[in-house]
Amino acid sequence: MRSVVRGVGGYLPEKILTNADLEKMVETSDSWIRERTGIETRHIASSDEFTSTLAIKAAQKALSNAGLTGADIDMVILATTTPDDTTPATAVKVQEAIGMTQGCAFDVQAACSGFMYASCIANQFICSGQVRHVLVIGAETLSRIVDWTDRNTCVLFGDGAGAVIYGASTPEEDEVGMGILDIIIHSDGRYRQLLTTTGGVSRTQNAGYVLMEGREVFRHAVKNLSDVAEEVLAKTGISVSDVDYLVPHQANVRIIEGTAKKLGFDMDRVILTLPCQGNTSAASIPLALYEGVKSGRLKKGQLVLLDAMGGGFTWAGGLIRL
Repeated sequence: MRSVVRGVGGYLPEKILTNADLEKMVETSDSWIRERTGIETRHIASSDEFTSTLAIKAAQKALSNAGLTGADIDMVILATTTPDDTTPATAVKVQEAIGMTQGCAFDVQAACSGFMYASCIANQFICSGQVRHVLVIGAETLSRIVDWTDRNTCVLFGDGAGAVIYGASTPEEDEVGMGILDIIIHSDGRYRQLLTTTGGVSRTQNAGYVLMEGREVFRHAVKNLSDVAEEVLAKTGISVSDVDYLVPHQANVRIIEGTAKKLGFDMDRVILTLPCQGNTSAASIPLALYEGVKSGRLKKGQLVLLDAMGGGFTWAGGLIRL
């Protein structure tokens, strides 16, 4: 049994923050941001929008896309660094909103790798036969933990949510190799201070702001992302030439280009949403999947390679036949 993608959804707040807007807020320029990150605009949640708001809207679109209702979902896993509350999990708000009263719902925190970690967990539950449908969401309101006076970080992040519904495969789908072929997850706490926050509930009683050692993160990112991608390809026996698209975490265009080059991917085989969305952390891969499906670039039967890296360090790679 495999976990097959049944539906995808995404949501971005209406408010758009451009590089020109940032020029008025902090010492930076449009050319500086574009050259170093590839980002042109990002979406920012309004004061009455929370991580749960974004997650619910993405979940509803995924359910509609899959032709399912909340009654069909056995588990909700929400990956986020910016939950609504310390407790309960933001996932239970999604559970209530979609009319799901059975099963379970919980959050996962693995920074930008969160969606991949959540998908790995969902896959284990489905493959063990314990559940049939899992709603996996990556949702972030990173604008709430960004220091808007720090030009090294405030230009990077945006808000948004993406959702994927995985379902247990049928014998016919097993026969043609549909679904998640493998997901590999890693972490190394020795590097946790290179991408972190200034606060935390237990330590400072507040969420704090994002801090990042950009050059060091870049160096580790290209190596870790290409390594885990090669690892999952080797484990599944799939060659790069057989993969239709690379769907990477959308952190920095130079990281994406560096990883693609090391793997032997042309950029026309990379799903890129970074220029208009910025880094949406755990939401970036599901949002890229949603945009790829919506635009018609990603189609049923295609092989898609996913990879992500975030604070921790955490990193992950996966291969899915849509």
